[in-house]
Amino acid sequence: MILLAAVQMTSGADKAQNLARAIDLIRKAAMRGASFVGLPENFAWMGPEAERAANADTLDGATLTTLQGLARELRVTLLAGSVLEAGAPGGRLFNTSVLFGPDGARLGVYRKMHLFDVEVGDGQTYRESAAVAPGAEVVVAQAPLGKVGLSVCYDLRFPELYRKHSEGGAVLLTVPAAFTLATGKDHWEVLLRARAIENQAYVIAPAQQGRHPKERLTWGHAMIVDPWGLVTARASEGEGLAVAEFDDALVARVRKNLPALQHRRL
Repeated sequence: MILLAAVQMTSGADKAQNLARAIDLIRKAAMRGASFVGLPENFAWMGPEAERAANADTLDGATLTTLQGLARELRVTLLAGSVLEAGAPGGRLFNTSVLFGPDGARLGVYRKMHLFDVEVGDGQTYRESAAVAPGAEVVVAQAPLGKVGLSVCYDLRFPELYRKHSEGGAVLLTVPAAFTLATGKDHWEVLLRARAIENQAYVIAPAQQGRHPKERLTWGHAMIVDPWGLVTARASEGEGLAVAEFDDALVARVRKNLPALQHRRL
């Protein structure tokens, strides 16, 4: 049996503390038998805008190297939800998700394509593109459980990305997120279930939850959705885990009995 674990965190401005908490939750997930563990968006740092660049990482930096070693130690496939990656054009950063295999190999690197430039009515204005550059590549990575389509947070609103994932053979879609409270309470579960149903794939959605610096509020409800669109695990309030089974036979059965992916005409 393959178990998935979606981590829920309340990351703040203390990078060392965030990483220590992430490591603790990953270890707890592994102790529960999870072989695929996912962290949320910005797991290592969610602080004031002025400190963003100073807290950026590189793919070979300390944060991701630590998680790479942990994946190897625990023999788990580990989704490093997303980090701010230095080196984007124009002095900006990338919002980057990295998937490590149980041997520590880097299986996939995805840079968030859709940037959160919105006003959602929660008293804050979000302009992610001011500091973050969009990625340009759709990424489907080969993992031990099968092919995995990588995405980050706001990408969830763009179904054409996930259609590319399913065309690439993905049986699991990853959506590490820091969904705002204002949007999450109405849209989070609906969108996750829709992406699972449309692509007849599992969805794992690690999440930020709670109050962060500068009064930023995130919705949480980290969850796992099966290819029929049923929520099989959901995190409660605060930090913790959502753990559920991944069943490749269920993916195959859903796709055989309701072959919608084969019926597409566009």
